[in-house]
Amino acid sequence: MKNIFDFFKIFRVNKSISIDLGTANILIYDKQKRRIVLNEPSVVARDRKTGKIIAVGREAREMLGKTPASIEAIKPLQDGVIADIDSTKEMISYFLHKIYGNSLFKPEVMICVPIEVTSVERKALFDSVKGAKKTYIIEEGRAAIIGSGIDISQPEGNMVVDIGGGSTDIAILSLDEVISSKSIKTAGNKFDEDIVRYIKKKYNLLVGDRTAEKIKKELGTALKMTEPEIMDIKGRDLELGIPNTVQVNANEIYEAIEDSLYQIVNSSKEVLEKCPPELAADILDNGIVMTGGGSLIRNFVELMEKEIGIKVYLAENPLDSVVLGGGKAFDNKKLLKTLQMRES
Repeated sequence: MKNIFDFFKIFRVNKSISIDLGTANILIYDKQKRRIVLNEPSVVARDRKTGKIIAVGREAREMLGKTPASIEAIKPLQDGVIADIDSTKEMISYFLHKIYGNSLFKPEVMICVPIEVTSVERKALFDSVKGAKKTYIIEEGRAAIIGSGIDISQPEGNMVVDIGGGSTDIAILSLDEVISSKSIKTAGNKFDEDIVRYIKKKYNLLVGDRTAEKIKKELGTALKMTEPEIMDIKGRDLELGIPNTVQVNANEIYEAIEDSLYQIVNSSKEVLEKCPPELAADILDNGIVMTGGGSLIRNFVELMEKEIGIKVYLAENPLDSVVLGGGKAFDNKKLLKTLQMRES
């Protein structure tokens, strides 16, 4: 497969796209079309012998944990950053070709990344979209709060907790800038790992990542429930070595993810402790915005309010806030000047 943007050789139209390179999913927003044009799992399947890409996105995700020895299904993005640069390039190139076909243009690209991404990781991200007219990098916290419809250009404090797949970004912003922030590796994937570990320890049953994700979505809760829902779970009995089914309830899943939930709560408190008093007063009035897939854990907003003592709101489009904010950032010339940028 050709390197990313190899088909963008001739600049014909102004095109601006925002890319949320998530550990779980990759989203692409087309500013001219004013909509998200792609939302696919960040998974690539390749032949081990030839190195050839066999499947990308949903098709590749279906292969996770089910491939023969000759095929490997991998997630090229880990903790919100690039772990496999070549697979990431090919994945993005595949998706862009899927959306735009053989259209020839060199777009402006906004890449959304965790707040504490390193300089080495930033270079890898720039390289992943080599050939774009201009490439900007924006922190996911900034993008998420912009995508939630909040104007951060004013001299007023706003706070966001963005819980993605690989990382949680917590930030306080004012005048387009990040005032106080923290990024932790506790997020959606960590919840899945907690569930796998809990079920293995309690029931001696091994379940896969996809099963754990399903359990999280259906039974996940941030507060104990008086009448917890129940779910049948299928996996491999580690003692007998054969498939087995057990029943688990929502309160058990709460026990499984409780420590991770409180890591996010406590990190939010730490960011607030670093906040200047005037901005802290603004946040007390404005509240905290929660966004990202992890924010959809049942009762998580209520847990945050209970532990922090500040009103917490769930973003209108928590799954899309980051990529939408990246698209809106193109309209803020002052903000663009604060972002790291590279021209081709």
